[in-house]
Amino acid sequence: MPLQELIGYLAAALTTCSFVPQALQTFRTRDVSGISLGMYSVFTAGVALWLVYGLALAAWPIVVANAITLALAGAILAMKLRYGARGGAG
Repeated sequence: MPLQELIGYLAAALTTCSFVPQALQTFRTRDVSGISLGMYSVFTAGVALWLVYGLALAAWPIVVANAITLALAGAILAMKLRYGARGGAG
């Protein structure tokens, strides 16, 4: 595997894994009060576009990372939309 691809997969793994604690905490507590609806909406749309970009380039580190991140961010966004009225500001 070329060094550039290895670096891509490592970067993808680290950035994607950074969302797991937030997703787990949100699923566990259903507390979305500290989550910004605007930020997660824009972020989720951006991740979806990165996924499309990665697919267009057949850049698999980008595709894999953004597919997983999109699932996590989308789940958090869905919970914000569902539980946000009870969760307070954001």
